[in-house]
Amino acid sequence: MLEEGAFFYKGKDAEYLFQVIQMGINVLLLNPPYFAQFSKNSRSPAVSKGGCVYYPIWLGYAAGSLEINGHHVKLIDATAPKELISVEKVTEMVREFDPKFIIMHTVTSSVVNDSKVAIHLRKEFPNSIIAMVGPHVSAVSENTLTIAPEVDLIMRKEYDLTAVEMANRIEKGHSFEEIQGITFRNKDNEIIKNPDAPDVPADYLDKLPFVTQVWAKHLEIKDYFYPSVLWPEVTIITGRGCPFRCTFCDWPQTFTGHNFRSRSVKNIVDEFEWITNNLPHVNDIMIEDDTFTVDRARVKEICQEVIDRKLKITWTVNSRADVDLETLKIMKKAGCRLVCVGVESASQEILNNIKKGTSTQKIEQFFKDTKEANVLVHACFMMGNRGETKESIQQTVEFAKKLNPDTVQFFPIMVYPGTEAYEWAKTNNFLTIKAENWENWLLEDGTHNTIVSTDKLTAAELVDACDDARRNFYMRPEFIAAKIWEGITTPSEFPRLVKSGRTFFKYLFNTHEKSSLGETNQRTSLPVIQGP
Repeated sequence: MLEEGAFFYKGKDAEYLFQVIQMGINVLLLNPPYFAQFSKNSRSPAVSKGGCVYYPIWLGYAAGSLEINGHHVKLIDATAPKELISVEKVTEMVREFDPKFIIMHTVTSSVVNDSKVAIHLRKEFPNSIIAMVGPHVSAVSENTLTIAPEVDLIMRKEYDLTAVEMANRIEKGHSFEEIQGITFRNKDNEIIKNPDAPDVPADYLDKLPFVTQVWAKHLEIKDYFYPSVLWPEVTIITGRGCPFRCTFCDWPQTFTGHNFRSRSVKNIVDEFEWITNNLPHVNDIMIEDDTFTVDRARVKEICQEVIDRKLKITWTVNSRADVDLETLKIMKKAGCRLVCVGVESASQEILNNIKKGTSTQKIEQFFKDTKEANVLVHACFMMGNRGETKESIQQTVEFAKKLNPDTVQFFPIMVYPGTEAYEWAKTNNFLTIKAENWENWLLEDGTHNTIVSTDKLTAAELVDACDDARRNFYMRPEFIAAKIWEGITTPSEFPRLVKSGRTFFKYLFNTHEKSSLGETNQRTSLPVIQGP
């Protein structure tokens, strides 16, 4: 028999019993201070050379989940503004709020810094429960608690429901030690890792508030920017999990899993309509699913619903380079402007090594189809994977020019704890730093430190190759002419081109000196190698 005031939620994959909160508790969700415009929520978190700043997407969904369950939320992204919000300022902003539960998003390169922020918060709010979340701590939760003594627990993987259950128990003064999906210290200071919580079920996703409502309430939308997306934009997620097995991809391996779960078509398009009616200054919707196009029938249903409602929206998605022409055409008709795809390499051997599950022939056909459908492409190429040589890099650069995407990234491989790529690099002694020296994953300016040197290519050679590839691609006269023409003929693209170009071109010609590779990082006394 249920207690008075309790509610029972039965999802597709799991069952949940929560106590209804009448008053609720105050919960702080925090992207801790580090570097200004540190894009912590990207899949490769760092200060971006293109000025990219991602929304705190998982904190946003957790905020919505906590609010509909009766709790009071303050969401602060201290790294998004150009002027960093200091830890002192954060404290000032929440002192009267007096949070009883603090949830801090962290990543591999910031976990040491964020542990220091936790020390400050503990002094200011001694009675608060402090938790860390994110892909990194999901993969190495025990290690995190050893270096973060003021953190009470880790909520692993998707934590929407875990956060609600935690907040409910804190409100009631109950123990949280039996909650699934957490790692914590017991009374004897032993680190205990409870079993994983079930995946957040698809039917619960429709119950959440639109994350764009969270953005409108808690954040400044103009602080966020994607170089390939029309600005200002908002970010949403329509489905969680990715069934593909790419060895390097962080989120599916450490956080969202491989079980794809989708919001309903109606719920997704309802959010599109809400954005149209309530955020008229927003020019683009970035759909941050790992692979929006994993279910083609679902994509077509979403597009048809947009068309039927006569919504005038512009949207961008993450996709694989394998979407058929028919699907691309209806996506375009429904407002899709651009797809972001990971091409990675022109070498079929390398694609096979990283379990990409595609072929160069399919990739070429996809690019032909996007041009016919008039859908733009942002393409990503990764250098340094298993089997990479100087020859395969050159092959990839020529392939990129042949495909001729609208925008492109070339970057040395980044390997993160919990991924197959990380284990490959660690097992083969390809890491240039001690694996758990997490703060050494960034340079002094917050950009990436390249930490992989293979038996065929050093970290310095990978950085040089990426620098050369960018210049080789972007400085083609025909490409420059096309961008100038695009800015003239398509005024909506002009702010994006100016905003991203201003930052990007600073790095395009600012390459490291060979001699500097032996210099040491002032923070760490370890070799500094410029990253992507």
